[in-house]
Amino acid sequence: MFVDRVHIEVAAGDGGRGSASFRREKYVPLGGPDGGDGGDGGSVILEARAGVDSLAALAHRMQWRAEHGQPGGPANCHGRSAQDLLLLVPPGTMVIDEATGLVLKDLATPGDSIVAAKGGAGGNGNLHFKTSTNRAPREFGPGEKGQVRRLLLELKVIADVGLVGLPNAGKSTLLSRLSRARPQIADYAFTTKTPMLGIVAIDRDRSFVLADLPGLIEGAHAGVGLGHEFLRHVERAGIVVHVVEPEPIDGSDPVVNYRAIRAELTLYDEQLGRRPEIVIVSKAELPGAEDVRARLAAETGRSVLAVSAVTGIGLDRLLAAVAAEMDRQKREQEEARQATARRLQP
Repeated sequence: MFVDRVHIEVAAGDGGRGSASFRREKYVPLGGPDGGDGGDGGSVILEARAGVDSLAALAHRMQWRAEHGQPGGPANCHGRSAQDLLLLVPPGTMVIDEATGLVLKDLATPGDSIVAAKGGAGGNGNLHFKTSTNRAPREFGPGEKGQVRRLLLELKVIADVGLVGLPNAGKSTLLSRLSRARPQIADYAFTTKTPMLGIVAIDRDRSFVLADLPGLIEGAHAGVGLGHEFLRHVERAGIVVHVVEPEPIDGSDPVVNYRAIRAELTLYDEQLGRRPEIVIVSKAELPGAEDVRARLAAETGRSVLAVSAVTGIGLDRLLAAVAAEMDRQKREQEEARQATARRLQP
């Protein structure tokens, strides 16, 4: 089961109380205090781990609690500190504090982690309270309370390239042709209800992650048709491949459909509307595909590709266009890095 949004409460463990004890040995007069410190409570840690692709493992429990630290003992024995509770999430998970709405951390890459709730420190034993005027202290520290937080975990799929378009535009078929992914494919709308990822090889040394995103409809930016559930996954894609069906089942105009999806992307996030876009007409084997391709080229003022996942027409050109855009982005990032390095030089 794919789960990309969960509400949980995380509670760190309390620190153990310190001990108030005194040495009582036959040949040690006036032994003095020897109470040990309490152990620290366990913290709750969220870590992005490669291979974890859903938040389903966290969805079955509302509360996640770490253990408490153990109390200190006599003879200056320190109480056992509790182990931290480690919760694994997919890369791309946003950790949001529900009380404030603030994003605590974006666990974008494998290995990123955050202490979601910090464990309480153990209390001091009475040995710490000994002074020249108070040689038999009976005070001890009770141990700090562990932090408690309510969190919203929101997964935004990380992909180099995202396929967008109306339902039944041919995105799933294209993903299955370019990669080893096997999404559900049928001749009705909304067969894809969750993002599907596939690894696409450009050549022997280069590849990219391609995401088949659920189909969008008009009003998606306002949540129509679970629009927010779908659109947030597009935010991570560095390149948008806009798939346009030449002969929609409902008889609508493909160019009007293209404009509608472009408007939804921009209304949801202006930066998303400015994301690099490759426009393709799917099902190029159909008679009207070339006419639609020419109209879209005139509409956008850019080159538009016609591809067919059935016959393989145009797939090589699509991969070449994606590779060229990825190379351009890589050059821009390197130039920006070098420019920053020059500014920081003394």
